[in-house]
Amino acid sequence: MNIRRSVAALSLCAALGVAAAPAAVADDGSAGRPEGLYGAKDPTFDGVWRQSLALLAQDAVGVTPAKSAIDWLAGQSCADGGFAAYRADTSKACDPKKGEFTDATSAAVQALAAVGGRAEVVEKGIGWLKRHQNDDGGWGMNPGGPSDANSTSAAIGALAATGQDPAELTSGSGEDGKTPYDALLGLQLDCSAKAEERGAFAYTAAKGKPVANELATASAALAAQGKGFVFETVGKDNGADPEPLSCTNGKSDGKTDGETDGKGKAGTPKAAAEAALAHLSRVMSDTGAHLKSALPGAEDQPDFSGTADAIVALAAGEHSAVAGKPLQWLQGKDSGTAAWAKGDPGALAKLILAAHAAGADPRDFGGADLVQQLNATGPKPEATAAGAESGADGDGKSEEKKDDSGGIGGVWWTVGVCAIAGVGIGFLLSGRKKQQL
Repeated sequence: MNIRRSVAALSLCAALGVAAAPAAVADDGSAGRPEGLYGAKDPTFDGVWRQSLALLAQDAVGVTPAKSAIDWLAGQSCADGGFAAYRADTSKACDPKKGEFTDATSAAVQALAAVGGRAEVVEKGIGWLKRHQNDDGGWGMNPGGPSDANSTSAAIGALAATGQDPAELTSGSGEDGKTPYDALLGLQLDCSAKAEERGAFAYTAAKGKPVANELATASAALAAQGKGFVFETVGKDNGADPEPLSCTNGKSDGKTDGETDGKGKAGTPKAAAEAALAHLSRVMSDTGAHLKSALPGAEDQPDFSGTADAIVALAAGEHSAVAGKPLQWLQGKDSGTAAWAKGDPGALAKLILAAHAAGADPRDFGGADLVQQLNATGPKPEATAAGAESGADGDGKSEEKKDDSGGIGGVWWTVGVCAIAGVGIGFLLSGRKKQQL
C-alpha cells in the first residue's frame, strides 16, 4: 500500500484534519495572515478546505461570517471554476491538470452556496465538477485521476448542496452512462469480504481485493444518503441500529428484499449507507467509541477528525443515539480532543458540525464554547449577539444571532461537503490514505 506523493498527498491530509501544517510567521492568528483567512498556520495545503469548513460551521449555528472571509474564499476560485488547495497569488493562473482539486472545489462550492451571494462562483464550480466526472461516474482527487470514495463523496455533496440530484448526473450519454452512486457503491466491500469488513468502503479500486478504509467509509456513508454536515434531521433518531448487509455464506440471504442485489452487494445507496454506518458503529464500539488513525506509520492513536465525520454520518441516518457515545467521548477531558483542535479552524469546525448534527450544543462541548473558539481564529463575524464572545479561553456559553438570509439553512450537502469536511473532512487534501495492492 502507499500514499499519493507530493503536494497532492499533503493536501489530502490537511483536508482530513489529521496532519498539522507548518506554523506561519504569526501564532496569534492575526498578524501575517491573509485578510479574511481563518487560522494562523501555513495555508498552503488546506487554506480553501479549512475556510470552507469554518464558513459552513458558522452558518450552521447561526453566525453570519465576516464579508472578508467570504470574499477570500470566493477569490480563490480559478478561471475555469475549480479551486486549488491555496493560491497565494490569485493573479497567477491555476494549473488545471495538477493544481486544482475535486475536494477543495466541492468544499468551496458547498460553503459559498450556504452563505449565499456568490452564485456565479458556485455555478462555475459545479460546471468544473461536471466537466471532470470520470467515465465510471466518480471523481478522482485531481482531474482525470482514478475515482476515489472521498473525492466522489465530496462532489456528491456539492451537487446536493446546489439542489441537484446526484443520481441524475451521468457520465457520457445513453444507457451506458454511470452516476456518482455507481462509482461510490462500486467501492464498498460486500458479502465476499471478511465479516468485520463488510459494509466498509475502500478508498479507491485496487488490484486484488479492496481494502477497508474508515475515512473513506465515513465520507461515503454520508454521501450515499445525499446529505452532508448540515441537514434537516438534526438530532433525530429512528430508534434502530444501522442495518448491516445481510449475508449467509458470503452471499445475500434474501431476507432484506431490496436492500441487497442478490449477489451480496447493497442494492441501493440507502442500503449501502446503512451497511457503512453499521461497520463504523462496530469499529468504534471495539475501540472505545472512536476511530483510530489509519495513516501509515501513525501510532496507535485516535482519529478525531474521522470520528467527527462518523458522528455526522450516523446522525444523518437518524442514528443520533448511536452517535451519542463517540460524541460523548470527543467531549471527554481525557480524550485529547481539546489539544487537537486548539486554534485550528478546520478541526473546530468539524467538532461544531458533529455536535450540531447529533443535536448537541457546540457552545457547551465538554464545557468549552467551540463557536467562540472558531470565531476567534478569523475575522470578526458580521452578526453575533451581544455578549456572545465570552473570553479568550472559549469556555463561555452564550447564544448568537441566527441569520437565515444567506444560505441553504439546514440543508448543507443536501449537500454535503467534503467534509472532507473533513470537512475535513473532514471536508478533507493532505495525508488521505490511498491503499493499493
